[in-house]
Amino acid sequence: MRIISGIYKGRRFEIPPTFKARPTTDFAKESLFNILSNYFDFTDSISALDLFAGTGSISLELLSRGCDRVVSIEKDPAHYSYINKVIQEIKTTKCMPIRGDVFKFIDRTKEKFDLIFADPPYTLEQLETIPELIFKNELLKEKGILVLEHGKKNNFESHSHFLERRVYGSVNFSFFSSEKRSE
Repeated sequence: MRIISGIYKGRRFEIPPTFKARPTTDFAKESLFNILSNYFDFTDSISALDLFAGTGSISLELLSRGCDRVVSIEKDPAHYSYINKVIQEIKTTKCMPIRGDVFKFIDRTKEKFDLIFADPPYTLEQLETIPELIFKNELLKEKGILVLEHGKKNNFESHSHFLERRVYGSVNFSFFSSEKRSE
């Protein structure tokens, strides 16, 4: 896993071969952050939520680019431990890894975020419900953005908060805005 840009640019972290996580490819991650840079100045007190954090790749990229606070939710104990290890290696206090169920976190948290990134397993049965749960629980700040990584079979274009979809090989990103689009 490699950090693409920012203060940790070029740092590499070895992912244990036993991990089941599917890290976002460097190409897709770089493309994602090119798009996000049109929405955010990451050095401007941005708070982010990384759901299904896996290896922590997106959390690390957010921190490297200057994100002020990143909350990383990961259920798998080995992945959670790995994220903690990497956070200690880069010596930051701006990341808060939480070991837990994403859906319970969404229902219970009162915190709002500028950016929410969700990369669930593509086969997750509840994948289609994630955007609606985020908006129902009002987890985005004003002008906030939700990015959902998913497979090609999912289509969110009819969702009232949908902005755009980008495809990079087998990786699909659907972008949603905190504000409903005008019909």
